[in-house]
Amino acid sequence: MTISNWFTSGTFILDGGWGTQLQLRGLPIGEHPDLWNLSHPERVQEVAEAYVQAGSDIILTNTFGSNRFLLAKRGAEDKTAELNRAGVRISKEVAQKQNRRVFASMGPTGIMLMSGTATPDELFAAFLEQAEAIAAESPDGIVVETMSDPSEAVLAVKAAKTTGLPVAACMVFDTGKNKDRTMMGTTPEQAVEQLIVAGADILGANCGQGIDGFIPICRRMRAVTALPIWMKANAGLPEIEDGKTVYRQTPEKFVESAKELFSAGANFIGGCCGTTPEYIRALRESA
Repeated sequence: MTISNWFTSGTFILDGGWGTQLQLRGLPIGEHPDLWNLSHPERVQEVAEAYVQAGSDIILTNTFGSNRFLLAKRGAEDKTAELNRAGVRISKEVAQKQNRRVFASMGPTGIMLMSGTATPDELFAAFLEQAEAIAAESPDGIVVETMSDPSEAVLAVKAAKTTGLPVAACMVFDTGKNKDRTMMGTTPEQAVEQLIVAGADILGANCGQGIDGFIPICRRMRAVTALPIWMKANAGLPEIEDGKTVYRQTPEKFVESAKELFSAGANFIGGCCGTTPEYIRALRESA
């Protein structure tokens, strides 16, 4: 099934941040969120339901960190398949009731390839293990997100593509004078080229900065590709207040910039760090 069979026209509202929503429901800071797919599935389901009720056309899954490398730090690598499958099931159960779709989240391993602590083959194997577990529950697609190293992103996309599911691939652009490069110095144009070669069906960016910074990045991506573009920005830049991280941008301001983002060529827009169901509701009401 190609991406054109799914989304033939229009724009689509994604969901917002998951980690902070789980923390509001009792997830201790520092605890691995994905473990709640097994220990507190009802609370994970509450987050999915909140975004569906807010108006998301597509919700993600609580599987961002469910790869073998990250789970090994918690002594849970033997639960890799179980955590991924449970995460997809939770989101699908909610989404299908409202005829919404689910893209399963795959994040970075936390391993820098240049460090030599793991080989490309080892990273690919970890991503393949995760992708196969995800695909066993038949989501509507996979999103490889929050990637800073294009080499790692390419490995993740190639692994995800073996499932036959549509794959979105998103980089983090938060470095350089104009915050238009990844941590590895990759530009939007270079990222598009590498991710297309890897097989990505949708290209984009997430995290790293507020939505205003995504507008020029989106324009640059649109200038070099006709593929759908996926954008999930933070609610501004984080600030520390009384020992807590806060985001100042309001849903109303987020939506104002989102309109520019759609005009710049984005097909899918949602939120990342600091965004909540209120931001998604505002997006839906303005669409």
